Amino acid sequence: MKKTIIIAVICFFIGININGQLKTPQPSPFSKVSQVVGITEVTIEYSRPGVKNRVIFGGLVPYKKIWRTGANASTIITLNNDAVIEGNKVPAGKYSIYTIPDKKEWTIILNKNLKGGANYPEGEDQCRFKVKPVQLKEMTETFIISFTEIKNNNANIELLWEKTRLKFNIAFDVDALVAAQIDKEKSNPNLDANWYYQAGNYYFENGKDLNKALEWLNKSLELNPGTFWVLRVKSQIQANLKDYKGAVETAELSMKKSAEAKNDQYIKYNEDAIKEWKKLIKK
Repeated sequence: MKKTIIIAVICFFIGININGQLKTPQPSPFSKVSQVVGITEVTIEYSRPGVKNRVIFGGLVPYKKIWRTGANASTIITLNNDAVIEGNKVPAGKYSIYTIPDKKEWTIILNKNLKGGANYPEGEDQCRFKVKPVQLKEMTETFIISFTEIKNNNANIELLWEKTRLKFNIAFDVDALVAAQIDKEKSNPNLDANWYYQAGNYYFENGKDLNKALEWLNKSLELNPGTFWVLRVKSQIQANLKDYKGAVETAELSMKKSAEAKNDQYIKYNEDAIKEWKKLIKK
């Protein structure tokens, strides 16, 4: 009996030593940031070192030498669609980000090897380009990568640490991506009202074929009549096609449905539009 107890106790402590894992704060914690640009998700995974009273650029991170752009493992960017980064065509996929800091100009490198870490994988670059750093008065203690100036088809990726900031642009051919979706799906007999609204609204917002946009909006309303926001876009398309009488009629119906939904914003949109378009009918 005593032997059994002793063996059990030994096994218990062995189990703790083998399986037990103590979690402590990491000096350079892992971070993951994602942003949808247009219709494409871009994700960056990296570790965030701190300044900790050190000289960073030109010190801890030497000038004119390749840096992994973070700490620990490689910094990875994932693109769900083909991109153009600072004028360079970059196919969809995953890439490590390396940089060569310097006082007046940095080199940004996208590399196809994801496991290089501090050991830069030579001969596997997807592209290189140069950007100019900006020196700041304010101190940023912890290295950060973020997305800024986000638009429908492009955004900036910004690197900020110590008193240095730099950014580079990433862009997508959103028109081509949306057109490919529409071409693929338009023959589907099970498309719903929202699909036709999104297609028509995209064509309207981006200055494309307004007659086709109107066709899709009408199909949306056929499947789901009286939707006030769809009627609002339809009226705008009609006005752009100079059918001001039709635009007013559609806007009046949109305003009625907006009132039923108690949506004051759309009531105001329609009121203002009706006043403007009625003047144009008289001309």
